[in-house]
Amino acid sequence: MTRKETVKTSKFLSLILRHEPERVGLKLDSAGWVAVDVLLEAVNRHGTPLSREQPAHIVATSEKKRFAVSEDGQSIRANQGHSVEVELGYAAATPPELLYHGTAEQFVEAIRKEGLSKMERHHVHLTEDKAMTMQVATRRGRPVLLTIHAGDMHRGGHTFYRSANNVWLVDHVQPEFITFP
Repeated sequence: MTRKETVKTSKFLSLILRHEPERVGLKLDSAGWVAVDVLLEAVNRHGTPLSREQPAHIVATSEKKRFAVSEDGQSIRANQGHSVEVELGYAAATPPELLYHGTAEQFVEAIRKEGLSKMERHHVHLTEDKAMTMQVATRRGRPVLLTIHAGDMHRGGHTFYRSANNVWLVDHVQPEFITFP
């Protein structure tokens, strides 16, 4: 697969496995899994050619590790970022003292007032990787790196989860736990 094909396919899988499985007639199980064969049949039936090798290639080579394949290799799911109802089953975990969140400059003032909200997703996404954070933040404009005092939040009673691809998940981040540039 070329880089362009990989990105296009990854975006399509994100749409189907995180937000709109019904677009191709899929139903995810309660933990967000779907059989790879069922996924392939559904997307091919709806006009998006996808081979068995393409999802496997994306899972194996993606820097962001957005997807996981089951231990038996028969099912696939998104690791986080769902807007559809799923229960990913991640256990509560103690975060590091500092985590990071990237956003576009245009959203900083609203975040100063209201903090970070999960919006249509299940959680706010935080990471230990500044470079990855900034890469994701460039999608919507000039990127701004926010430092999140996750240790203080955790000691204050906030519950954190760590996804399979090392993204930290939390329900909300109040402004007092954010250091702005």
